[in-house]
Amino acid sequence: MTESRRGKVYLVGAGPGDPGLLTLKGKECLEQADVVLYDYLANPALLRHAPDQAERIYVGRRGRGHYQDQVDINRLLIERAKAGQVVVRLKGGDPFVFGRGGEEAEAVAGAGIAFEVVPGVTAAVAVPAYAGIPVTHRTMASTVTIVTGHEDASKRTPVMDWPKLAGTSGTLVFMMGMKTLPTIVTRLQEEGRSPETPVAAVRWGTRADQQTVIGTLRDIVEKADQARLEPPTVIVVGEVVKLREQLNWFEKRPLFGKRIVLTRAQEQAREFSQLLAAYGAEPIEAPTIQIVPPASWKTIDQAIVRLKDYDWVMFTSVNGVKPFMDRLRAAHKDS
Repeated sequence: MTESRRGKVYLVGAGPGDPGLLTLKGKECLEQADVVLYDYLANPALLRHAPDQAERIYVGRRGRGHYQDQVDINRLLIERAKAGQVVVRLKGGDPFVFGRGGEEAEAVAGAGIAFEVVPGVTAAVAVPAYAGIPVTHRTMASTVTIVTGHEDASKRTPVMDWPKLAGTSGTLVFMMGMKTLPTIVTRLQEEGRSPETPVAAVRWGTRADQQTVIGTLRDIVEKADQARLEPPTVIVVGEVVKLREQLNWFEKRPLFGKRIVLTRAQEQAREFSQLLAAYGAEPIEAPTIQIVPPASWKTIDQAIVRLKDYDWVMFTSVNGVKPFMDRLRAAHKDS
């Protein structure tokens, strides 16, 4: 009797949004997946790394509206792994940085299932960097504090230490803090932080539709409202925000903010897609054609046999060159 296949769970950090920020280990896990459970914050473009036959299950996890209950997600991870499947839990950012990855790892470990954690590039560092804001700087900020924008509502007593947060001279990065931005700026000022402290609010950081609003503790709420800023947004508080004026590299790329659909055949779109992304666009691969061989090579082969009768051979597309050269070699000829 053959031993049944053992399932395994990979908790994979998808990074903050830019598909290029997925780690090589994360890509390897996706390539061997039987099923992928992916987040609202995980870029769907990453699913192309999974096999065509792999099942893809959207499990939501967004700050408001309907989303999959965490208990149901844990149950899915356990059920699929026990069925012998390789399960990839694709989570935005890093699984263990305010991503509830710890809870999912506990559930899987408690069920006796093998698992691995694949760290991802956290939005707490990457999103400010794409907005031209280093979270630390030798002369401006020697420390960085990563803070949740909202605590678990089930806690009996909130543990956010506002006096210490306000008193630090370093950088504060608030994750998932858009809805509580008025509370954040009020509490920091109440505990002594200057109203003129620079603040940045960055929505969908590292993506082509990144939106950045700059202000101070005094006016950032008003400016964010005027810009109609919504989650997911990372809030950065500190002097390092001033560096954005000089270091803003991402939003200055020539195609920044453009969403471009590629209709080329899928196997040919990748290089063009990467080129567009390098210029700041968000490429969407939607192939509308497929290059296939003809039902018969007879006509081409006959033409190749009597090539001396032609003055010119013209190719109307790059797609015709390789097949023609293949048939040329099959006829024991060369260029």
